[in-house]
Amino acid sequence: MKKVIIIGGGAAGMMAAISAARAGHRVLLLEKNEKLGKKLFITGKGRCNITNDCEPEEFLSHVMTNPRFLYSAFARFNNRDMVRFLNENGVKTKVERGRRVFPASDHSSDVIGAFRRLCEKYGVEVRLGAEVSEILLDDKKEKVSAVKMKNGESIAADAVILAAGGSSYTSTGSDGSGVALASRTGHGISTPEPSLVPFIIKEPWCKELMGLTMKNISIKVKNGKKIIYEGFGELLFTHFGVSGPLVLTASTCLGKYQKPLREGKLKLFMDCKPALTTEQLEKRFLKEFDMWKNKNISKVAEQMLPRKLVPVFLEEADVPSDKKVRDITRQERRRMVEKMKSMELSILGVRGFEEAIVTRGGVKVKEISPATMESKRIKNLYFAGEVMDVDAVTGGYNLQIAWSTGYTAGLLL
Repeated sequence: MKKVIIIGGGAAGMMAAISAARAGHRVLLLEKNEKLGKKLFITGKGRCNITNDCEPEEFLSHVMTNPRFLYSAFARFNNRDMVRFLNENGVKTKVERGRRVFPASDHSSDVIGAFRRLCEKYGVEVRLGAEVSEILLDDKKEKVSAVKMKNGESIAADAVILAAGGSSYTSTGSDGSGVALASRTGHGISTPEPSLVPFIIKEPWCKELMGLTMKNISIKVKNGKKIIYEGFGELLFTHFGVSGPLVLTASTCLGKYQKPLREGKLKLFMDCKPALTTEQLEKRFLKEFDMWKNKNISKVAEQMLPRKLVPVFLEEADVPSDKKVRDITRQERRRMVEKMKSMELSILGVRGFEEAIVTRGGVKVKEISPATMESKRIKNLYFAGEVMDVDAVTGGYNLQIAWSTGYTAGLLL
């Protein structure tokens, strides 16, 4: 039996604690917040998108950074295992659009409550308001010996699992301190960056459209002629730019494009009518024009676009909003078709960690054993969750990474 210290009482840390305790180890869980699962509590807008019900063999295709690293951990404890785990411990689940899995109650507190009960059941000692300042190593700097607390106390350990999260949602205590702890033990770090995060857009008219949701549209994000991301779904205009599921997912593809992002070279193209080809859309325009010859073009455009978008759309297409349909030229009609199929926005950057759902970057996975989550540098030091350089798209995939790596780390293999 080993004395195991777990740093961080979020999703990965709680799962690691239960996994280690069930394996017969003495477990001390240290959480600097006043309660466990503080970030977990607000995920899925307070409903907790536990995982995704996709086929297990499909799961890793939704992981954007270092998916191969997760193969062993996911094989050991996958999304179906997680649902079974919760069901067996009193949390009923349901599957919604996009195969997202939620507690049937729609309360994230039910998931956290189940983990608290399991910690009590398996004898996990939990200390709240307990912040670790350093992971201490033996004289040869080869293996873990203890952790040093912010108050100066040192606690001896046979093994340490670092599950202190990334830098997203800083209000929940995810301030990057876990990555800093790993760095001080000599581990390489991929620079942490916000991911699953809204875009800041150059065009000032975005602010005019604030609150407008565009459903069933498609977008492309390009660096020059290269398509970085292409997707279909929902986009939301905000006072600073655009957000919504499409944009958040697109943001996970920006890892290799930080330089063109900083230089303002990335563009977003919005197709408002993805179900129609350019030719089909032109026929639709001709049909509408034939019906409404004596109307202003703005009234006709409202038949095809949300009313709030029409003034911006016509301005972008360089068509006067009070022009009669009968007077619209062929060139103007074609410009409107082109704009409706490809409205261009210039991406100036992304919002900060306070709005990011996850962190891209962290401890480099080449320094971690994928089969055990143990450090290749320091013996008996393990990692779990967002502190590592792994991240996925929205839809429950990131939480599953926490469950799978936490479970694997806790086995102390």
